[in-house]
Amino acid sequence: MVEIDGSQKSGSGTFVRDAIPYAVLLGQGVRLVNIRARRDRPGLRPQHLGVVQACAQWSRARIRGAAKGSSEIEFVPQQRPEGGELRWDIGTSGSATLFVLAMIPLFLYARQPTRLHITGGLFQDHAPTPFHLVHCLFRQLSRMGAQVQLHIQRPGYVPSGGGELILQIQPLRRPLQPIRLSDQGKFQTIHGIALASHLQERRVSHRMAEEAIRILRAKNMNCHITTLYDEPRRPAFGKPALQPGAALCLWAESDTGSVLGADMAGAPRRASEWIGRNTARHLLQDIQQGATTDRYLADQLIPFAALAEGESVYRIPEWTEHVESRLWLAETLLGARWDYDHQRLRIRGMGYWPGSVSGF
Repeated sequence: MVEIDGSQKSGSGTFVRDAIPYAVLLGQGVRLVNIRARRDRPGLRPQHLGVVQACAQWSRARIRGAAKGSSEIEFVPQQRPEGGELRWDIGTSGSATLFVLAMIPLFLYARQPTRLHITGGLFQDHAPTPFHLVHCLFRQLSRMGAQVQLHIQRPGYVPSGGGELILQIQPLRRPLQPIRLSDQGKFQTIHGIALASHLQERRVSHRMAEEAIRILRAKNMNCHITTLYDEPRRPAFGKPALQPGAALCLWAESDTGSVLGADMAGAPRRASEWIGRNTARHLLQDIQQGATTDRYLADQLIPFAALAEGESVYRIPEWTEHVESRLWLAETLLGARWDYDHQRLRIRGMGYWPGSVSGF
């Protein structure tokens, strides 16, 4: 059993969300200690516990210590997930998109296509919006050979949650291919989605979009932002949200395949104009750094590059704790080597394929 000290590097819940799926793929037991030891509320939170429990259920794992607040767990998987029609309710407004990020590596190697219905929070701080996953991460995963789709059935916000997503994943037919993004290229148009639930009378979507457009056009950027209003009698998706809320996502793809995005959720006393202004500025900052991924995609791609066959190369806007943590864990558990020099990140993947490693 491999032991991972959760107080290393960022000491965040990322260790749980990455280490447990890695353990399932490798058929390797892991012991996580000092879980989230450096956080204000250490130990497993409901959103991390959900990843452990879901992975345990679908891999028939033996687990010990999986409880809210636990600082140590043992996880021993017995099989790879089968796929098929599945459901998971996070049970709180905990992030459904962070749950999605943990599930994708598992079901890319399942024995049949997966359709996973997830209930939880969709738009909140410290987690990507579903829009960012679809328009940024999934575009690059498709270049690596993965077929992944995500559909919103109902928006969900803090504190009520209740958001619903459908995640569809086709099993890979060969190992993931490396991604190579050395040159940022030129951007033609910035696209975006501004969503507001139960807030149409305050023109929240339009106000976010108008301020973002003002900032982007001041830098001579063409932009097009779709405004959506989710109301009880006119839901933007299948069902209306349980409470008011809002979110903005912007993204741009260059002529060389670089994809950069930025997003932000609404919150009490957070002005619509402030959201629009800062989301646009974050995107512009990453573009101006010459990066080929944005600050969030930079670390989201690491598990997939580490599993891929060959060397992935891309330029990140900045070195962050999340980048460092995910690289350290990918090297520790998967043996993926990496180096970093002047924003250029190289990851030499392990070429994972079921049966290529000891375990099941």
